[in-house]
Amino acid sequence: MNLEVVKEYYGKVLKGSQDLKTSACCDGGGVPPELEPLLANVHEEVKAKYYGCGIVVPAALEGARVLDLGSGSGRDVYMMAQLVGARGEVIGVDMTDEQLATANAHIDWHMRRFGYERPNVRFMKGYIEKLRELGLEEQSFDVIVSNCVINLSVDKPAVLGGAYDLLKPGGELYFADVYCDRRLPEEVRADPLLYGECLGGALYWNDFLTMAKGAGFLDPRLVRSNPLAIDNVAMARKLGQAKFFSATYRLFKLAQLETACEDYGQAVIYKGTIGGQPDAFMLDGHHLIEAGKVFPVCGNTWRMLAETRFAPHFEFIGDFATHYGIFPGCGTQIPFATGAPKAESGGCC
Repeated sequence: MNLEVVKEYYGKVLKGSQDLKTSACCDGGGVPPELEPLLANVHEEVKAKYYGCGIVVPAALEGARVLDLGSGSGRDVYMMAQLVGARGEVIGVDMTDEQLATANAHIDWHMRRFGYERPNVRFMKGYIEKLRELGLEEQSFDVIVSNCVINLSVDKPAVLGGAYDLLKPGGELYFADVYCDRRLPEEVRADPLLYGECLGGALYWNDFLTMAKGAGFLDPRLVRSNPLAIDNVAMARKLGQAKFFSATYRLFKLAQLETACEDYGQAVIYKGTIGGQPDAFMLDGHHLIEAGKVFPVCGNTWRMLAETRFAPHFEFIGDFATHYGIFPGCGTQIPFATGAPKAESGGCC
């Protein structure tokens, strides 16, 4: 599979999300209530050409510098532009001329809508496998997002490695994508339609975890996952018994993360100060941290909160002076085996 096939599909074959043959590339689920006002401020043409499989608008973005990999028509860029504020910046990168034309055509409209005197967004043409060629400064982004695009990449390790280099220490890659419960055969991966529909390029989840760790993201955290139904009979026949999932991961650039959840007797208290999450903060599918409550955490989770943009929103109890072994309840499991993970009220993993 080559990038020209993907460019042709998203630039010329598809005119809008209604032209997709499956829901894989646009099964993002409902927008959370706190994000509905942001989406309402996005131009209708931009929304009509949205091809995403998740919600990639993370919390605590005020003043942040954000990069969107495969930004398409710019829907997510314009949503995040409202959160980073006039002092922040959101940059979208895409390889498809038609999508970039739509995104660029509405910059002024959105800035007027948001009440900004100057644009806080810009769009660049480029390949997400070749981020180093864009002239972006290394370690200059607080957050990098991507919405159902990395599965379309022909060199996924290059995408993850490039993102790691561009993130500041403590920065985060927060992205939604399509995954599979097995490695797909070559005839599936080479099928242009299946690839364009975000299925042929879907990674086996365990290969993704290995790949992410190889790029330097040592403790990938699954935020949510949903099974994807393949209703197209002809496509389902080609895919056989393979099961697909739309999943959102967050990967932190933290050099001291460990390979397992280790117990140092630490805990955190959430202050309830993150916008849109006053009662509880959801770090991932196993960490729903209620405001005001002492919440035990492993060493890795401690660092994800204490050494990132989330630090001002928490109080921290303990340190790394004493090790108590593996954190209770940790273990290895197939992350998508039972569908969407359940956020728990305490503990790690």
